[in-house]
Amino acid sequence: MMMKADVLSGFESLQVCTGYQYKGERIDHLPYSIDESHIKPLYDNVKGWKKDLTGLTESGDLPPALNEYIAFIEKEVEVPIKVVSVGPDRTQTIFR
Repeated sequence: MMMKADVLSGFESLQVCTGYQYKGERIDHLPYSIDESHIKPLYDNVKGWKKDLTGLTESGDLPPALNEYIAFIEKEVEVPIKVVSVGPDRTQTIFR
């Protein structure tokens, strides 16, 4: 899986939707038939980072908060993130 991290820089925290409250129950998927009055997204807050990532070339240079965010996403989706984009150019790619 690939993650585009440069657009997330500069936020104090990031809200990540991890489930939904639907008709009084927590569910982990978006229901097929949605009645908007019965569904509410549930968020976890993750610490953000302010470092400019565009010049980074090594995974060891990523800010600790970004590594924590990547670990959080990997845990939630149960898929390892192997590539992190730190800018729009194809050379601005970090392989983990």
